[in-house]
Amino acid sequence: RWGFFQIINHGVPVHVLENVKESTHRFFRLPAEEKRKYLKELSPSNNVRFGTSFSPEAERALEWKDYLSLFYVSEDEASALWPSVCKDQVLDYMRRSEIVIRRLLDVLMKNLKVTEIDEKKESLLMGSKRINLNYYPICPNPELTVGIGRHSDVSTLTALLQDNVGGLYVRGDDDYWIHVPPVNGSLVINVGDALQIMSNGRYKSVEHCVMTDGSKNRISIPIFINPRPSDKISPFHEVLASGEKAVYKEVLYSDYVKHFFRKAHDGKKTIDFAKIRI
Repeated sequence: RWGFFQIINHGVPVHVLENVKESTHRFFRLPAEEKRKYLKELSPSNNVRFGTSFSPEAERALEWKDYLSLFYVSEDEASALWPSVCKDQVLDYMRRSEIVIRRLLDVLMKNLKVTEIDEKKESLLMGSKRINLNYYPICPNPELTVGIGRHSDVSTLTALLQDNVGGLYVRGDDDYWIHVPPVNGSLVINVGDALQIMSNGRYKSVEHCVMTDGSKNRISIPIFINPRPSDKISPFHEVLASGEKAVYKEVLYSDYVKHFFRKAHDGKKTIDFAKIRI
């Protein structure tokens, strides 16, 4: 109903989840000069990026978060370029979680009358992957800022591993914000904008945000399952086969993502980029 749910019994061993959480803490405990090596202007690759907030150039107030963003190209590139303190644990977690992500997509597609995920559909649904290691330090004035502002993800699906601190909120009906309580060993799954477009709105991405904490550091580790940047996405023909009118036009996925990162977080406004104007 929400497009946001938690799963247990997902097949990813608890020790794999704990290892990737510990390796995230290890990275953010590194000296500042070590982490700086991965800043946008210094990083050995555009696919490995350390930063603060979301889109600092566009924001009036920064979000209270540091992150390491890792775009997966291949095992070889990851082994060569990802930080040594966390790469093995992150890769293991990504490999183990792919099985449950595929199972979820199978179920979601069947409900759209997509009976087979062929090579083209697989590319559109999960042609690229990015994982973020997010760190929300203790905030001395939690009432003055947020960890992440209100937004929906641009992914097909997002699989989030969070620690036990809490702070993730989902927008429900009537502007009511619902806390997503940490459940040990669980993964939080949410629908992203790309799946909303490809399902012609049958699956909807959900607005969410992260609040800051005045007493504890918090980490979270989302895996974003996306189309490839070069893919053009639009409603699947199976969805429109019964005569349903397309709500979304065809868009180049890289253009959609650029539009998202060009501005500060602004709720669900990004999806308007793909809407057909009547």
